[in-house]
Amino acid sequence: MTEQSQDAIPHGDPYAIFDDWFAQAQQSEPNDPNAMALATATPDGAPSLRMVLLKGHGADLGPAFDGAGGFVFYTNFHSRKGGELAANPQVALLFHWKSLRRQIRIEGPVVEVSAAAADAYFASRHPESRLGSAASDQSRPLPSRQVYLDRVAAIRADHPDGNVPRPAHWSGYRVVPRAIEFWQDRDYRLHERRRFVADGNGGWTSTLLYP
Repeated sequence: MTEQSQDAIPHGDPYAIFDDWFAQAQQSEPNDPNAMALATATPDGAPSLRMVLLKGHGADLGPAFDGAGGFVFYTNFHSRKGGELAANPQVALLFHWKSLRRQIRIEGPVVEVSAAAADAYFASRHPESRLGSAASDQSRPLPSRQVYLDRVAAIRADHPDGNVPRPAHWSGYRVVPRAIEFWQDRDYRLHERRRFVADGNGGWTSTLLYP
């Protein structure tokens, strides 16, 4: 296959490119195509990294987000990442779709989602997932797994209908991208990279990068 016959990463709307790649990943990835690595850091620059799930994306996320755009994930604000984001609200995201031999890197600040958006997403989760979130003191020491399971059981007993309210410390963040970089594997490591940078006026500039 020649370079000319391969699909090149175009200049254009990076959200549209993301949508296209994400749709392809949903068809090809065996598990969790919405999984992304989330990097945070303390104010003095000590990094930490974990996998989370993307729960919303696009240039316009809809009325619950007042038409704002970005990439949304949810978490326990009392967790390690929650504490780091409260002190240093800058993140980096990485999607790696091995089946497609592609990566996307996203960098920018985070903004807390509204209570209404968090309530709506929490209510959409499976009741058992809601129970688990309500029972968890995420990132804090746990004497034994049974302690956690007992807390889940106690909350289940209090809410046999499964209608567990969202804990006040459980909510979400919207990542506001300042840069989005697309990476496509090519033969012989002649990879292709295009980096988009927000221009501050609602548009984007982009350039190819050496691999």
